[in-house]
Amino acid sequence: MDDLDALLSSAPEQIVGAASLEALDNVEAELLGRRSLITEQRRGLGRLELEVRPAAGARLNEAATRLQGLLTARRVVLERLEEDRLLAEDRVDVTVPRRRVAIGTSHLITQTIDEISDIFTAIGYQIADGPEAETAWHNFDALNTPWWHPSRLESDTMYLDYGDPEDEILLRTQTSTVQARTMESQPPPVYVIAPGRCYRTDTFDATHSPVFHQFEGLAVAEGITFGDLKGTLSYFAREYFGPERTIRLIPHFFPFTEPSAEMHVSCFVCDGSGCRVCSQSGWLELLGCGMVDPNVFEAVGYDPAAVTGFAFGGGIERVAMVRHGIEDIRHLWDNDHRVNEQFV
Repeated sequence: MDDLDALLSSAPEQIVGAASLEALDNVEAELLGRRSLITEQRRGLGRLELEVRPAAGARLNEAATRLQGLLTARRVVLERLEEDRLLAEDRVDVTVPRRRVAIGTSHLITQTIDEISDIFTAIGYQIADGPEAETAWHNFDALNTPWWHPSRLESDTMYLDYGDPEDEILLRTQTSTVQARTMESQPPPVYVIAPGRCYRTDTFDATHSPVFHQFEGLAVAEGITFGDLKGTLSYFAREYFGPERTIRLIPHFFPFTEPSAEMHVSCFVCDGSGCRVCSQSGWLELLGCGMVDPNVFEAVGYDPAAVTGFAFGGGIERVAMVRHGIEDIRHLWDNDHRVNEQFV
């Protein structure tokens, strides 16, 4: 019993000193396990005299109960500490800003197409479309381009089937093909805007690309004049470049319009005084335009004596580059996030 008293005296400090559940399990095995002092003394009860056995057994049970109570109390403390540790490790700081997922946006070319389309649909134009693989008739003949014109050579145009004028298929060089197809499919009046992709055998450099985008505008009805064309293009320039913009029309030549002109818009950077963007001229060349040639009307079945009309067309990349100060068209095709993120 002296050993039992010594055990009961040292056990509390030993139990409190267990810093983990694993350490406490080891202490419990030492105090109450199969090889513990209490277990050994219980096995020796049979060797004691009969009259002292009950008292010795009771003493051992009392000691075991006391030790088990101390062990249980310490286990509750250690389990709570372990739970607090796990909760701290899994803690989520709700005050930390959440990770933001980058949201995509339309490419600048698509944004420009949408904006130009909105500008013209606001005044009653409809969006028109046509195939990119086109017949030579719609790309050239219907648009009053003669068979000997240099643009019809393979050096200028990407053909899918070249050689037979009656059956030539090519990748359209201009969205003016939609002009011919629209007039073939419906009677006047016609007011359409036709943005889309085009192809030419151009070298890929700062200002040219073999794949590019155009927008074609067409208005056909009775009594349309060159003044209507100028007013429409003035409206477009103000809506796209700003309310102070003015335009000028310089005589030019296009096979499918007569008279024809180039449209220039006053520089939105220097307001016409001359700067690097406009090459000190005060004007920015933007697109081609003119009154629809009577030969085009005849090719699609319209009566040139009954209707008149105008057409205009420009490069999507061109107008975007002018407004946003982009000097190299390749920036629009490089898929460089440093460029694309500027137009989110």
